[in-house]
Amino acid sequence: MRKRSLFLLVFALVLVLGCAAVAAAKDILIVADQYDATTMDPIAHNDVPSSRAVYSLYDTLIFADNVGNISPGLAESWEFLSGTEYKFNLRKGVKFHNGDELKAEDVRHALMRATSEEGAKIATYSQNVKDVEVVDDHTFIIHLKAIDYSFFSSLVHSWAAIYSKRAFTELGDSFGMGPAGAGTGPFKFVSWQKGNKYVLERFDDYWGPKPKYKTLEVRSVPEATSRTIGLETGDVDITYPVVHNDLKRVDDNEKLVLQRVPQNSVTYIGFNVTKPPFDNVNVRHGIYAALDIVGIQAASYRGVGRVPGSLVPYAIKYSIDDKVPSHQQDVELAKKLLAEAGVKNLKLEIWTNERNERVASAQIIQAQLDEIGIESEIKVLEWGAYLDGLLEKKHDLFILGWVATVPDPNYSVSGLLETSAIGASNYTFFSDNELDELLRDGRSLPDGAGRRAVYNEMQQYINEQLPMMYLHNDESIAGIQKNVKGFTPRSNEIHSFRGVYFE
Repeated sequence: MRKRSLFLLVFALVLVLGCAAVAAAKDILIVADQYDATTMDPIAHNDVPSSRAVYSLYDTLIFADNVGNISPGLAESWEFLSGTEYKFNLRKGVKFHNGDELKAEDVRHALMRATSEEGAKIATYSQNVKDVEVVDDHTFIIHLKAIDYSFFSSLVHSWAAIYSKRAFTELGDSFGMGPAGAGTGPFKFVSWQKGNKYVLERFDDYWGPKPKYKTLEVRSVPEATSRTIGLETGDVDITYPVVHNDLKRVDDNEKLVLQRVPQNSVTYIGFNVTKPPFDNVNVRHGIYAALDIVGIQAASYRGVGRVPGSLVPYAIKYSIDDKVPSHQQDVELAKKLLAEAGVKNLKLEIWTNERNERVASAQIIQAQLDEIGIESEIKVLEWGAYLDGLLEKKHDLFILGWVATVPDPNYSVSGLLETSAIGASNYTFFSDNELDELLRDGRSLPDGAGRRAVYNEMQQYINEQLPMMYLHNDESIAGIQKNVKGFTPRSNEIHSFRGVYFE
C-alpha cells in the first residue's frame, strides 16, 4: 500500500512538473516575419515590418480595428473645435516604460518632431500639422495648416505613436535601435539582433489589458518554406505571410490554422520617371502594353489575391477598381509606341527585394520585354538595402508594395505619388502639379459626392500618366498553431499580438 501511495505521489509530482514546464514554455510567443524592422523610431520609417514593431512598443492617441472603427487610445476623448483645431483629453495615470507619467508635453514633442526634417519619411501624414498647443498636463489642441478630412484617421498610424520626451533625449542616437523606456505600449524593449530577431517583454504597468504571456520574440525569416517548417515543427507560433506553395500544406495540417483576409495593398511595377526614356509617358504605356499583367500575377501568386485596376484598393472608399477593364497585352501597340518615341536597343534593370513572388514576376517581365527587343537585368536586394537603394534614384523599373495602413483614399496615393513624398516613399519620383492639386482638393472636402468625384478623377489621371503598373492586390495570410488564440491578420498588415493567448 505504501509503495502504491509513493508511486501515486511521484506520478502526481511528474504531472505537476510537466504542466509547469508546458506553462513556462508557453509564456513566450514566437513569431516568424518575412522581413526585419528597419528601425523602432516611429517617424524614421514608412515600412510595414517597422510599423508592427512600433505597434507593440507604443500607443497612439486613437486606435482602429480591422474595419476602421475608431476607439480611444491614449486620448480618452476629443472634440473638433473647428476644421483645423482638434482638442484631446489624455488618460491620467498612463506610465511610460521608464516609469514617467504621460503628459501633454510628451505628445507635443512626438508630433512636432514628426513635422521636422527627421520625419521626412512620414511627411505625407504629418505635413499639415501647424502646432500642438499644450493646455495643461492632460489636454492639448492640434492645429492644422488647412482643413484636412483625412488627418484624424491618420492618428492611428505609427507616425503618431507617442513616446517619452525624457527617454528620447537620454537615448540619443540609439533611440531607433533600442528604445528602452520610451513607450507606453503593452511590451517594452529588451534586445534586437538586426536581421535576426527582436525581443520584447510584457509591461506589467500597462494602462490597458495586459498581454497574457511574458515575452514576444519576432524573428526575421525571409525564406517562406523555412517559416512554414518552423510552424510545422512547433518552433514558432505564428508565421506570415504564408505563400502559395505552402497554403495547402498549412491548411491540411490538423495542428495548424490558416487565416486569410483581403489586404488593403497594391503591389506595383514602378518607373523611375526621372530617367530617360521612362520620363516619356508613351514609353511607359509601350512597356505596359508589352506585359501580360494578368498572366504574370496568376503565375507568380498562384491563386492568391487579384490584379488591381486602381492605386486605391477596392476595399477603400471611392476606389474605381471595379470600373477599370482588365489590362490586355498588346505587343504590336507596344512596338508602335516605343518606335514613335524613338526607343531603340533599350537596356534596363528590374529591381526587387528577395520575396519569391516578386522575383518570379521580374523573371516573367524580363522574358516579355525581351520579346519586343528590350534587354533587362534583374537585381535582387535585401529589404533594408532595397529601400535605401531606391532613394538613390539609380533604378529603372522596380517591384514594390504599398499598404494603405490608414483606410482613407488620400493615403493610398499621397505617400507614393505626391511631390512632398519624394525622398520618403515616392520611389517613382513622380512630381505633377495637377495630381498634387487633386490631392489637396480631396483632403479639403468632407465625405460625399464632391470628394468621390475628386478621387475618381485622380485615379483616372494616374492611370493615364502611368508612373506605375499595378500587379497585385494581396491577401494577409498567416499560419498559427491551433492552441494560439486571439490573433487575426489585419488588412493593413499591422498585425497585433496584444490579445494573443495560449489555450
